[in-house]
Amino acid sequence: MEAENQTKFSEFFLLGLSEDSELQPLFFGLFLSMYLVTVLGNLFIILAVSSDPHLHTPMYFFLSNLSFVDICFITTTVPKMLVNIQTQSKVISYIGCLTQVYFFMIFAGLDNFILSLMAYDRFVAICHPLHYTVIMKPWLCVLLVLMSWVIIFWASLLHILLITRLNFCIGTEIPHFFCELAQIIKLACSDTLINNICLCVLTVLLVVFPLSGTLFSYSQIVSNLMRISSVGARYKAFSTCGSHLSVVSLFYGTGLGVFLSSTVIHASQRISIASVMYTVVTPMLNPFIYSLRNKDMKGFLRRLLCRATSCA
Repeated sequence: MEAENQTKFSEFFLLGLSEDSELQPLFFGLFLSMYLVTVLGNLFIILAVSSDPHLHTPMYFFLSNLSFVDICFITTTVPKMLVNIQTQSKVISYIGCLTQVYFFMIFAGLDNFILSLMAYDRFVAICHPLHYTVIMKPWLCVLLVLMSWVIIFWASLLHILLITRLNFCIGTEIPHFFCELAQIIKLACSDTLINNICLCVLTVLLVVFPLSGTLFSYSQIVSNLMRISSVGARYKAFSTCGSHLSVVSLFYGTGLGVFLSSTVIHASQRISIASVMYTVVTPMLNPFIYSLRNKDMKGFLRRLLCRATSCA
């Protein structure tokens, strides 16, 4: 027991996506490119929303928050993986691992909450357009985002405090490219009943409830659109939430895919590869989805290019 307790001041080993040394340069270049594209794409959205008065609306306020969270989300995992590949090391300190778990839970949870808030915004805009400005006041939008931060902050902190009571065997290997909560709990050498109960309860409260809210919002949107007789008006109304619906489908689809693969397939390497979809690919694709499918974002891009051309 004394040897196990010492691991609280020691280190873990991240096995990564593959142990094949020939693939490491490929992984480094690929994930570095994806990381840079994600950061630059989401920074573009934040810049667009903050600088263009046409985008100072609740929908784009939530979108800029989503972009900021996506930058932080990918930054919690990819840089450490790149450092490990470059240094040919698999080591992550105990404190570093818990820090990664903590911030990963925060930003994954915020992604979930903000997507739900964006769905509610579209529900009000389409189903109650005359009351939209009355309901979606700026102070309410700020309050909803702040409440999401506070809830996720304390829920993640609770998980970390419960993990600190666990013991881990010396030389613990994590079959993943980052410290993921469920994997850490599985690898503990002590009783994890309380951790698993807390994980299940908070998953229901912080994932299932927001997802249910998102599904309810879109069920009401679809029901409202079906009552519109004009095909043109129906298409115009649907186009206002098409980008968000694509992001929601991508985020929950890849997350559900990883969950199902972890329950059906017990190959840790395949699960870690599947996790790349929602931890790296989804944050990278979000800016493209909102930029290419959103007329307001495309309008800002055209105005930006016109200014750059006139200045040249």
